[in-house]
Amino acid sequence: MQFKGQTAVITGSSRGIGKAIAEKLGKLGANVVLNGTTDKVLDTAKELEAMGIKVTAVVGDIRHAEDVKTLMNTAVNTFGGIDILINNAGITKDKPMAMMSEDDWDTVLDINLKGAFLCTKAAAKLMLKKKYGRIVNISSVAGNYGNPGQANYSASKAGLIGLTKTTAKEFAPRGIICNVVCPGAIVSDMTEILPDDLKKKYIEKIALGRFGTPEEVANVVAFFASEEAGYVTGQVIDIDGGLVM
Repeated sequence: MQFKGQTAVITGSSRGIGKAIAEKLGKLGANVVLNGTTDKVLDTAKELEAMGIKVTAVVGDIRHAEDVKTLMNTAVNTFGGIDILINNAGITKDKPMAMMSEDDWDTVLDINLKGAFLCTKAAAKLMLKKKYGRIVNISSVAGNYGNPGQANYSASKAGLIGLTKTTAKEFAPRGIICNVVCPGAIVSDMTEILPDDLKKKYIEKIALGRFGTPEEVANVVAFFASEEAGYVTGQVIDIDGGLVM
């Protein structure tokens, strides 16, 4: 898989899975446009640049159409266009449903789902003109199977799967494919602070007996973003080590 001359926009790419995807695509030759809500994304851009990756970064909130417009315009003005969009930005505000506030619900849905809609709509306008594009949405196993305490998160990730399938059907005639990956338990800042007994209990449910890594998610995303995936669209792939089978 090679991406030389192609440009990838990756939301929520300051750290974790988003950063791993940016590094993977960048090392395979892509121009990378990072996005995050804080200046941390600028530091990440410097790290990738030190690796020889062509990169720029935009601080912005994808809940807002104007920020999305700035993100896409930066990609066009810096690298000449957009070939790949990775909708990775997402947050959690976990609570039992009976205790979940409207703000908890709205904030998660706005970032995780509305943000992906706004980015997809904006990027697709450019992709449709050249009849080529790759869109990969980062959902979660919670979007497929639900998870107690995550009504808002699970709903947003399930919505992302529905958005993917509709996007795939609408844009297929114009050479744009759209797929979704659903990570399970992935090593992150969140999993690192879990008590050891809770980690052990969770790992016992995973067939491969361990948490996954951001890099393992990035490997699958890279395939979906590549020309080799040209006959694959509207598909949902769990990356969960056999947590759900």
